[in-house]
Amino acid sequence: MTVSLDQLRRCHFAVDLGAARTRVYVKGAGLVVDQPSAAAVNTRNGALIAVGELAEKMKGRTPSYIRVVRPVSGGTVVDIEMAQRMLRHLLGEKLRRKLRRKPRLRAAACTPHDADPLAQRAAIETLVGLGARRVELVDTLVAAAVGCGLPVEQPEASMIMVCGAAATQIAVLSLGNIVTAERVPVGGEAVDHAIVQHLRHEHALMLPSQSVRPLQLALSGNGLTPHGPAATEILGRDVATGLARSVLVDTAAVRNAIQTPLTAVLDGIGKVLRDCPPDLVADLVDRGIMMVGGSALLPGLDQMLRQATGMPVHIAERPDICAVQGLGAMLEGRIRPLVLNRLAA
Repeated sequence: MTVSLDQLRRCHFAVDLGAARTRVYVKGAGLVVDQPSAAAVNTRNGALIAVGELAEKMKGRTPSYIRVVRPVSGGTVVDIEMAQRMLRHLLGEKLRRKLRRKPRLRAAACTPHDADPLAQRAAIETLVGLGARRVELVDTLVAAAVGCGLPVEQPEASMIMVCGAAATQIAVLSLGNIVTAERVPVGGEAVDHAIVQHLRHEHALMLPSQSVRPLQLALSGNGLTPHGPAATEILGRDVATGLARSVLVDTAAVRNAIQTPLTAVLDGIGKVLRDCPPDLVADLVDRGIMMVGGSALLPGLDQMLRQATGMPVHIAERPDICAVQGLGAMLEGRIRPLVLNRLAA
């Protein structure tokens, strides 16, 4: 982190390409794009019809020749050309002209922890296609820790958990670097899928729209905690008849349904703590775990982690944009690393 900060200060914009949302931070202008990572394409002629929010609303509601695609999966670009087209439209012509006027356009991007060389290359190629002459890659864990205000540059432990749509990343950081980390292929989408399957098997009910998170449709208020409502009524489509039908869902049964994917997250936390030096673990007893990412807002998840680990669990003020805020802080030069000078003999 000490070496790359100087290079990051020379970057003009930063991109956080997530499986759920794409965010762009422009130096001096702040966060300019925060839209779903979705694009609607006409399969007959390959024309791009919509991107972002509009494309997300079209999902499940289009004729057969219009397909809604996601060029990013699990934080990795899986369709470089479509990701470039999506970013161009999200940025807009005016902002792209402004960026192109930079003499040597530099960009920064978030990559998942332990991303393979192909995934890193895909992120670089995507931004090079937008005109970037040089691309700096930053680990999502480091960027998110900086964005939520953790003192990652100090010689003390900071534990962060990035709850994404497709994966959960857990790490302990100290002196600006990752001491130990683990990536669990379970995220908000896995929890949503568990709820959908529970409703299908137990109530023969399908939720009506994929554009709205099934969790938000299935439960209201604080339904995933024992103190929430005992039951809630939801409307869906009957699996057998195809007709609309409402059912009363027991929230306790829903809590049991999502235990399986969340157990994998608890195992990941345990592995990180086991691999961490004892001195750093001692720091975490008081400081605890900081949760960031859109899925960190899952009702009752923080409470479950407190009970399982016995450590304090905090949710960042704006957990969904912590990673891009961290990139922005590095671009603006607001992060000062701890300088370790060589001692005189």
